[in-house]
Amino acid sequence: MLVLGVESSCDESALALVNEEGILASVMATQIDIHALFGGVVPELASREHARLMPLLFDELWRRAGWEDDPEAGWAGVDCIAVTRGPGLLGSLLVGVAFAKALAFARGIPLIGVNHLNAHLLVAGLEKKLEFPALGVLVSGGHTHLYRMDGPAEMDVLGRTLDDAAGEACDKFAKMAGLPYPGGALLDALGRRGKADANLFPRPYTHNDNLDFSFSGLKTAGATWLERHPEARFPMGKSPAKERLDSASSLLCDAAASYLLAVAETLVIKARRALSVFRPRSLVVAGGVAANSVVRRVFRELAEQEGLELHVPSPALCTDNGVMVAWNGLLLARAGYRHTLELSAIPRGQAIPFDWLRDEIRPCAQTKA
Repeated sequence: MLVLGVESSCDESALALVNEEGILASVMATQIDIHALFGGVVPELASREHARLMPLLFDELWRRAGWEDDPEAGWAGVDCIAVTRGPGLLGSLLVGVAFAKALAFARGIPLIGVNHLNAHLLVAGLEKKLEFPALGVLVSGGHTHLYRMDGPAEMDVLGRTLDDAAGEACDKFAKMAGLPYPGGALLDALGRRGKADANLFPRPYTHNDNLDFSFSGLKTAGATWLERHPEARFPMGKSPAKERLDSASSLLCDAAASYLLAVAETLVIKARRALSVFRPRSLVVAGGVAANSVVRRVFRELAEQEGLELHVPSPALCTDNGVMVAWNGLLLARAGYRHTLELSAIPRGQAIPFDWLRDEIRPCAQTKA
């Protein structure tokens, strides 16, 4: 089964072709340079860029798949089209959903709407087979969730962030420290140069017995520390920040390492607590922040201590991408799920409905026109 995946939930436009054997082709365009001018994603600009980029990316995807000279041969092999329906920025989602619907209608190919958060977790199974039930730890710029994962369509939320997500807290600390948007990856690079002080920043919202997160207190602690140490701010310069990391003070590098350790250990505290709720066969850590070196290390240690199989996607699959959407769509299609062209986009803050239609066996392979 070959699935075309479409991703446009925020500021990455991405398409991919994935089958049971892996990735046939994948393309992505980021809008970082545009939104960096404003210090964050501007929704209207993001949706306009998605609309501009999608047709260009589609042509490039077909070229990378080797179908540039015979597009019809490529379409003959595509069984399903999967698209991120939410959560995300509504305008951005609408562009991707409309694009996927147009292709599905024009080619007579079944459509499957994908939950962006579930796709982040499930893509770990593309590189190494997932064993269910699994404890899923989703850590991104906009979300920090714990899941009980019993299958591709059976994902129950155990806990979630009450305010700032872990990635958002990292980006905001980086911004306050003088790093350009998005600062999370740069903060990680600085942290690798520093020495972490486990007592410098708190492990927020852990003195309780629930599985929810709150990183606003950590963000405040980081802001307070920076106010007291203005000399630690990242120096300004004309060259790209990643080329000036060596000019950062040891004080800032140590603070970055300490801040990231506080984030990672907070995640582990809650994940360990979730292990007392149910005993999984594996541990999945995914999302943009899962690419962070400290997060990967502390969860590797947790998995070893608990005797669990650890699944963390490769860094390229941690960020928003079309591969995860296509793979999630493939798993759902194989289980008999699909949507009609009435599929709706669901913005962040609203629940994603379980409104799939269910066919007997592999609807994508059977109902394709």
